[in-house]
Amino acid sequence: MAAQRPIPVYTNLTDLYNNLGTSLNHSVRWNDLAEEFRKRFGRKPAYIARAPGRVNLIGEHIDYALFGVLPAAIERDILIACGPRSVPASLPTQETHHSPGSVIAENLHTKYTRQEFAPARKQSSSKEVGEGEIHVEGWHLDINTQELRWESYVKAGYYGVLNHYFSSSASSNADAAESPIPVDLLVTGSVPAGSGLSSSAAMVVASTLAFLAVNGKLDEKLKSLTADDVHHLTKGELVKMSMENEKRVGVNSGGMDQAASVISDASSALYISFFPALKATPVPLPAGSVFVCANSLVVADKAVGAKRGYNLRVVETLVGARVLAGALGVTVGERERITLREVVGRLLGEGKGEELDVGELQRGLERMGKEVEVLRPKDVPDGGELGVTMREMIELSGLEKDVFGEVYLSWVEVEATHFQLYKRAKHVYAEALRVLQFRQTCLDVAASSGSSTALESLGRLMNESQTSCAELFQCSCPELNELTQLARNAGAYGSRLTGAGWGGCTVSLVAEDKVQSFIDQIRDTYAPYKGLEGEALSEVIFATRPSSGACVYKFD
Repeated sequence: MAAQRPIPVYTNLTDLYNNLGTSLNHSVRWNDLAEEFRKRFGRKPAYIARAPGRVNLIGEHIDYALFGVLPAAIERDILIACGPRSVPASLPTQETHHSPGSVIAENLHTKYTRQEFAPARKQSSSKEVGEGEIHVEGWHLDINTQELRWESYVKAGYYGVLNHYFSSSASSNADAAESPIPVDLLVTGSVPAGSGLSSSAAMVVASTLAFLAVNGKLDEKLKSLTADDVHHLTKGELVKMSMENEKRVGVNSGGMDQAASVISDASSALYISFFPALKATPVPLPAGSVFVCANSLVVADKAVGAKRGYNLRVVETLVGARVLAGALGVTVGERERITLREVVGRLLGEGKGEELDVGELQRGLERMGKEVEVLRPKDVPDGGELGVTMREMIELSGLEKDVFGEVYLSWVEVEATHFQLYKRAKHVYAEALRVLQFRQTCLDVAASSGSSTALESLGRLMNESQTSCAELFQCSCPELNELTQLARNAGAYGSRLTGAGWGGCTVSLVAEDKVQSFIDQIRDTYAPYKGLEGEALSEVIFATRPSSGACVYKFD
């Protein structure tokens, strides 16, 4: 199983490059990064950690409802060169970079300034946590979630390593607990920030790997994140750790981004399911076509807009699941946050720890497309308000106000006058069904010679997904709507937003022999692209093939 494999650690660049894809000159970037690290820090790096961005082919905003998704890692990535820094005992510890576990972080992009920070060991306390700060048991490291900076994602990755390897609870003698070593980092990235290609998850995964590698933890047994047994760090464990880490910057991620960045291989997309446990299986993509990513150039900042965007959708889908379960007679614990995936499972008699087979789940999703209508408010005229107020939502949940607040609002900030339980649930069930249909079409093509009919079917599913994202989940924007329509006009089989939405990128399924003419037409018809040529154009629109997942290169 892919999630149970160890993190690849390469000592041979040829083997590494052969697993990254073919369209980028990887060797130049890696060699330039290592040389720049040597110039800045006076020695070569000990490691380079890599984590790719990802493109979600279909399955938007359903991972945190525990439904499967179908992303692929892309060749564009985050690279972090790193190495331990010697700090003589005689140096004054009041200097940040002389402290145990201190970090000097630099970025090749000139707009990002050098940062120095150090974690501080902290005794357990009942002291209230201040706004904009995140704490881990035994450690203190500031992350301002109100104004994210590039180093916030580096710090987020560091937290996971501190929490799982250096917390006082990891040692029977807290005074003798091991301390992390000082680290120098140099970061570069080719995943556009705010593009919907998961640059933030790639940054968190890469920084987590960098701190693990420098502290010698990739080869050390890790206490399981879910049990008391111990085992070597696996890709699945890294996904879970990275999910926890990204939440420290204020985003409640469902896990798709991290799983795609870590588990992918260079030959396929991934069908990633999250229930009852994380599982990833390869899905071969049809020959004769490629996916083209196009940046709308609208920056989507999930953290800044979370209260009215991403985090609000998480709450709406969770509350919608409780209300739907009640309407269908499905038992839910008073303080349980049941998901839409668990509703369909319990309705169909799925036992604890069991998993419906794909055929059963598909039939269940077809049924839920009808059952979800019980969430639609009664007597609302066409075009009328389908949302409910906070008071109405609490009443529908069947919970007391204080219990509702504890279960659904105590861990996240949201802001809305009306909550769209019906629209969100309708999208989630329809989108989950499209994922299974997309997956099955790809498998059918792989088992046969393939045909343009199959590509048209995939494109139709992508177009339906875009319509649902725009109208039901309301996570699109005018620029994404325009760009997807222009893509269809330019000959794409299908086109949709990818990532959280509200800006960022589209992904289009395009015939392999039409890629250049497709890109040229988009350049000529999408106003923000006009006049772009060469590298400037390739930065905003590019074809991609699946890439391998996160890895580490170890220098001699």
